[in-house]
Amino acid sequence: MTITLDKQTVPAVGGEATAQGEVQNGRHMTGLPLESGFCLSLWLQTVRNNPLLNHRTTEELPKEAEVVIIGSGISGSLCALSLLQNPDPPKSVVILEARELCSGATGRNAGHCKPDQWRGFTKYQKRHNTEQALKILKNEQDTWELMAAYVKKHNVQCDFWIGKTLDVCMTDEVAETAAKTFSDYFEAGGDVSKIEVTTGSKEAEEISRLKGARAVYAWDASTLHPWKLGESPYQLADVAHIVQQALDLGLNLQTWTPATSISGSAHQWTVHTDRGSITTSKVVHTTNAYAGVLLPEVKGAIHPTPHMCDKVIPPTSYSGTKSLQNSYAVIYPTGLYSINPRLNADGAVLFGGSAPNQQRLLDYVAEDPENRQTDDSLINFEPVTEAVRKLGREGFEWLSRFLCLHSRDAVDRNEDGS
Repeated sequence: MTITLDKQTVPAVGGEATAQGEVQNGRHMTGLPLESGFCLSLWLQTVRNNPLLNHRTTEELPKEAEVVIIGSGISGSLCALSLLQNPDPPKSVVILEARELCSGATGRNAGHCKPDQWRGFTKYQKRHNTEQALKILKNEQDTWELMAAYVKKHNVQCDFWIGKTLDVCMTDEVAETAAKTFSDYFEAGGDVSKIEVTTGSKEAEEISRLKGARAVYAWDASTLHPWKLGESPYQLADVAHIVQQALDLGLNLQTWTPATSISGSAHQWTVHTDRGSITTSKVVHTTNAYAGVLLPEVKGAIHPTPHMCDKVIPPTSYSGTKSLQNSYAVIYPTGLYSINPRLNADGAVLFGGSAPNQQRLLDYVAEDPENRQTDDSLINFEPVTEAVRKLGREGFEWLSRFLCLHSRDAVDRNEDGS
C-alpha cells in the first residue's frame, strides 16, 4: 500500500521503462490527478465492488448548481452532508471528483484518527501563541470525540477501533524534548488527565514491546478504514456512509469529472470540465495537494508532501494472542513511524508516517517537483520500505520472516471513459 504522491521512475522502485510512459500518458497537462496509471492503496483495493466508486447521479453534468464542491475526500463529503442537513439547505449541491470516489489523500492515508493531546504544543506556541496552541489541541480532541460519536450513533462498519495509542520515544534526545513539551503544556493549563506517562527504559520497552524505547505516552485514539467511513447501517456492500447520506439528501455526485479551470467572478462562477461546464454562485475547493492547479495563489501556502505506507504481515511471534494491541507513533530524531495494527480487521500492520528514510523520498521528489509532488503512481520506495524492515528487526525483534506488501499495479480507464 502507498500514500505517496510520486512517480515510478527510479529503477530501485520497480523499473524506469514501464513507468514513464504510463505516467505521462495518464497525466492531465494541467497537473491534475492522474487519469490513469495511479496505484491502489489498501483501502481502495478492498472496495472494488462498491458502486459509488464511479457513481454519477445524473448521466449528464448539470448545467448549474447552487454549490459546487471540488473533491470527494473527507472534507468534500462532510461539507456536502453538512450543507444538505442544514435547516435551510442549498437548492442543489454537486461534487466533482477527478477520478474514483475518495481516491486522493483520504483514500490513501494510514487509517489513524489520533488527536494530538500535547506533542504539537511547543510548535504551535512558537508559531502562534499559548492561547491558540491550547485551542488547536482542544480542537483535535473535540474532533475525535465527534467522529467517534458519529460512528457509534450510525453503527458505521468501518473497522473502527478505540484504544490506547502510544507515542514511543526511541532516543534520549527525543525523550527529553517530549518531557519538556509535556511540562510546558501542563504549566500552560493543558489537560493531561487522560495521558499516561511511562519513563525508564525497562518499563517503556515492556509497554511498547520496542527494544530501545526510552519513554511512552499513552491516550485514547482510533484507527479505521477511511474509505468505508463507512458502510451503510443497512449493510449495502461497502457504501461510503457520509457520501451515501448526502446522496439520500439530494447530492449530485459526478466521478471521473476533473475540474480543469474556473472562470467568472464573485456570485457567478463557471467550473469547466471535459464533460461540459457548470455555473454556480459558490465553489468549495477540497482538493488538497491539487489545490494550486485551480487556485494558483495558494501554491506558496500549500506544499504537497509525499509519504509511503507499507502493509506488513507480522510473523507468528506477533500474531494471534501475541498481536500488537495499540496504535503507535515511534519517534526518532529524524522522523517517526505511524503504526496501525488493524485490530478490528485482518491484523495486517500498516507502517506510515515519516520514517527516518523519508528524506530520501523527498530528495527524489525534489529532482522533478512539478511532476512528482502530486503523482500517485508509485507503488514502492525501497529506502522507506527498508526502514520499516529495520524497525521490525531491531525494534520489535521480528527474527522470523515478515512480508512488506505495497499498492497494487496501476489503474487504467476504459476506452469509454469509465
